[in-house]
Amino acid sequence: MRTAYKCRAYPSPEQAAVLNRTFGCVRVVWNQTLAWRHQRWHQERVSTNVPQANAFLTQLKRSEEFAWLNEVSSVPLQQVLRTQQRAYANFFAGRARYPRFKSRTGRQSAEYTRSGFRWREGRLFLAKTDAPLEFVWSWPEVDPASIDPSTVTVSRDPCGRWHVSFAVEVADPDQAPATGAVVGVDLGVKDFAVTSGGDKIANPRKLAKRERNLARYQRRMARKQRGSNNRKKAKAKVARAHRKIRASRADFLHKTSTRLVRDHDVIVIEDLNINGMVRNRSLAKAISDSGWGAFRRMLEYKTAKYGRHLVVIDRWYPSSKTCSACGHLLAELSLKTRHWTCPGCGTRHDRDVNAAKNILAAGLAVSACGGDVRHSESSRVQSPVKQEPQPVKVGIPRL
Repeated sequence: MRTAYKCRAYPSPEQAAVLNRTFGCVRVVWNQTLAWRHQRWHQERVSTNVPQANAFLTQLKRSEEFAWLNEVSSVPLQQVLRTQQRAYANFFAGRARYPRFKSRTGRQSAEYTRSGFRWREGRLFLAKTDAPLEFVWSWPEVDPASIDPSTVTVSRDPCGRWHVSFAVEVADPDQAPATGAVVGVDLGVKDFAVTSGGDKIANPRKLAKRERNLARYQRRMARKQRGSNNRKKAKAKVARAHRKIRASRADFLHKTSTRLVRDHDVIVIEDLNINGMVRNRSLAKAISDSGWGAFRRMLEYKTAKYGRHLVVIDRWYPSSKTCSACGHLLAELSLKTRHWTCPGCGTRHDRDVNAAKNILAAGLAVSACGGDVRHSESSRVQSPVKQEPQPVKVGIPRL
């Protein structure tokens, strides 16, 4: 299994100067190659592969205008071309947006393969540097001298913090013991997640809690003169505020996803259209702050890592409008209605808990290759495998 160890790095002033030059060269190569590929496609209607991009990079380094590209290691520059090729492949496969130009004000990084660094007894020597790069190892159970990194990525955050990431091949972890528990999870804004067992995980609203501080830092930065050192300092404070929000959100998502994976064999969630949902101007900030997309990605790799099973049901399944007891489907259910009574069987439902129960039933049916899932309360439940909206039965919920 391939994994990575990301550590805080503390380069010396000389190393920082070399790395900053490398970051600049990486950024220029990316932007120049991207513009060349874009122009080549629109003018000649031909695609570009990695050997052709390598030839363009060679010509770029031989030109007088970009002769300074030879001052840094060639390994990160070659890796830029491979990374860009993967970006195009992801775009054409529909997994990502079209590659964009890189800015000098964002996160900067450079990737080194084995020919661009030396790893000796837990010490890292990068190309074009003499002394080892100092970093803090945060895994006491792993001896850094025992790992054999295949690639090393050095990065610098907008707030000025340095990191180094080691990509290594490790043995597959032991499968987690079976618990026999299954759970359906309904994600929301008011409560981050509601399980089919009735548990509600509160939404921490990380951005909302720090929004006033962030707004104050942004106002201070807006008052500074562009290009001045004071503006750079104010911009670093804004970046640090964003970093704290991002780190606290990631900590919450990791703890929540780990708890679900540890306690359940099967986890069922909905395939939410997050890109479409954030177009709602009233809920866009709250939805973005929740981090549903990152939460799903964490569940995907953690369930695969520990031998659990993640089931994703269709986004059009009417989980909130369907009675989990008898299968009655409401004609309509407004978003502000948090509780409703089923006109068919009279069961009083919490909207989110009912949706989580239906999500679980639909996921179990999908994992059972289309078999119906029958509830113990009634045999009238319709098959949740049919993901298209079912015919609406007569009835409006009694509030």
